Amino acid sequence: MENALIIGASGGIGTALSAALETRGVAVTPLSRRHDGIDLTDEDSISAALDPLDGPFDLIFVATGGLEIDGQRPEKSLKELNAKALADQFALNSIGPALVLKHAPRLLARDRRAVFAALSARVGSIGDNRFGGWYGYRAAKAALNQIVHTGAIELGRTHRQSICVALHPGTVETPLTARYARNHPTVPAPEAANNLLGVIDGLTPAQSGQFFDWAGKPVPW
Repeated sequence: MENALIIGASGGIGTALSAALETRGVAVTPLSRRHDGIDLTDEDSISAALDPLDGPFDLIFVATGGLEIDGQRPEKSLKELNAKALADQFALNSIGPALVLKHAPRLLARDRRAVFAALSARVGSIGDNRFGGWYGYRAAKAALNQIVHTGAIELGRTHRQSICVALHPGTVETPLTARYARNHPTVPAPEAANNLLGVIDGLTPAQSGQFFDWAGKPVPW
């Protein structure tokens, strides 16, 4: 791997991914809202950040996402649903990564193995949902998974060595996840980043379009 583009490079996982890749000698192009003004809820902002890039990149990693948006906590019941919170979840967690994926065919290397990866979450799995709740976040991540799966089919037609996947990083230690982790084991961001890169290293084009956890195990849709 020679070149990587990290979207959301100022976040916990994005920062750790950038650092881990640079340690490997990979040239990293980091983009974030904090440092570069890229706003995944604004297509013009995404285009302004990505259009000047030439690539080709061996890895495009969308490390963005949000569980609480504008202070709205995950819903515990149907009576807590509201249209704005649902729209905000889809805008950030599914539409934004989809608009980045829109640029992937131009930016990904065609003559060698190239990976597009997006952070998803196990709670976005319909097959694994046993507890309910968290309607907006679950639905937005499920939509992201479908976008990744569909995008993988199209990418495979023009980029025969491409891999397009959704990845679950586990529960990463942040002030936000501390509120929701309960008894779930958590990992520091650098460990999570290395786990994810390890999964990416082991993937083949035959696995494109799938959803994997931090240990490389498939997650049910």
